[in-house]
Formats: sequence, C-alpha cells, structure tokens
Amino acid sequence: MSNPRHIAIIMDGNGRWAKARGLPRTAGHKAGVDSLREVIRAAGKMDIPFLTLFAFSSENWSRPRSEVTDLMGLLKLFIRRDLADLHRENVRVRIIGERQDLAKDIRSLLEEAETLTVRNTGLTLVIAFNYGSRNEITRAVQRLVADVASGVIALGDITPEAISVRLDTADIPDPDLIIRTSGEMRLSNFLLWQAAYSEFMFMPCYWPDFRPSHLAEAVETFQMRERRFGGVAAQEIAL
Repeated sequence: MSNPRHIAIIMDGNGRWAKARGLPRTAGHKAGVDSLREVIRAAGKMDIPFLTLFAFSSENWSRPRSEVTDLMGLLKLFIRRDLADLHRENVRVRIIGERQDLAKDIRSLLEEAETLTVRNTGLTLVIAFNYGSRNEITRAVQRLVADVASGVIALGDITPEAISVRLDTADIPDPDLIIRTSGEMRLSNFLLWQAAYSEFMFMPCYWPDFRPSHLAEAVETFQMRERRFGGVAAQEIAL
C-alpha cells in the first residue's frame, strides 16, 4: 500500500507531559509546538499531500482562562515566527473551524496565513482551530436547509455528497489515517463525518515526545493494513 494521502493528528497529552515533569501546563504546550514543527517538515519530506492538526477545539474554551490566553499567544507566535518558513517551503495553510466569534486579531492572523500561502503547491497543512465536528456538520446542514428553502437544490437532491461539499473540508480528501497521541482512544469531536473509513493509530507517547520516527512508524503500520471500505478482501472472495 502506498503512503496515506491525508494524515490527521489529534495532538494530545501536553498537559500530562508537563505534569509528569513538575512543570506548568504552558511548558507542555510550548514543547508541543516544537513537535509540531518537526512533524510538518517530516510530512513534507514523506510527500504526504495533506496533514491536518487538531490545534484547538471548540470545547477548549472551557479550560482555565490563563491557559486559553497562553494557547492564543502560542498560536500568534507560531504564525508570526513560522509562517514565512512554511511559505518558503511551498506549504499551503488551510484553516477549518468556526471563525465568526473569534477575536479580530486571531481571525486576521488565520486569514493572513491562508492568503499568503494560497498558491503554494506542496504540503497542504490544515489547522483545525476552534473546531468541533458536530458544529461543522450543523453549519453544513443549515446551509443545506437554506439552499432547499431558496430552491437551489430539491429535497430529493440531499445526499451524503451534498453534505460533504458544505463542510469546512469540502475540497480536502477524507483522512486515510488518524493518529492520536497520549494513549487516549477516542475522536473527541474531530472529523466525525470525514473519518467514516479512516484507519486509526492510538500511540502511547504524549504529543511533546512525538517525533518524525513515530510518524514513520504510523505510516508503516498503515501500509500493512488492508482497507475494505465496507467491502470484502479479494482473497476472501476467492475462497
């Protein structure tokens, strides 16, 4: 099997990594940014066309205010410090998630990242920010209902494809492989629609300890799996 076309990662365990070392949670988030940089470079070198990173969920706003402030600061720092490098490396940045209620400065940074890199043709780096899959699906259904009400499409034209093209990921292929670090084994409201036939890898290491070697290991495991998409393997049909 060839490399996955699209890898999505739930970057989990920053806080527990810091706690295990007697450090504040902020230290874990900062260390996680270092892992993020390494993994982006590694995915580019491995010729992975799409990499999606779950950076900040819509549920993360419920965390302590100081931690949310620190996370916003890290986002700003990452874009200001790394965006030029990503652009030079021909990386295209895409943002998925709800933007309407974001602070103006955060929204402007996200738009800047997309605008600057829109014509790049290398790795597409998809950042899921203020993202929740149920919210995404709800917004897609609202658009669909509005289109039916206005006569853009007929009720009978509502299909899975009609929903897919109204999602934030409309022009992005579904993930072939979803990786979650920290040993947790759940999706946590991440790409629920798009993950219908994804392969999963739950890795025990915390995100700050995740290295390109872990990414390579996950890809190798993926390549050994047989994807059926609801069908039957060829050898089983022969039997």
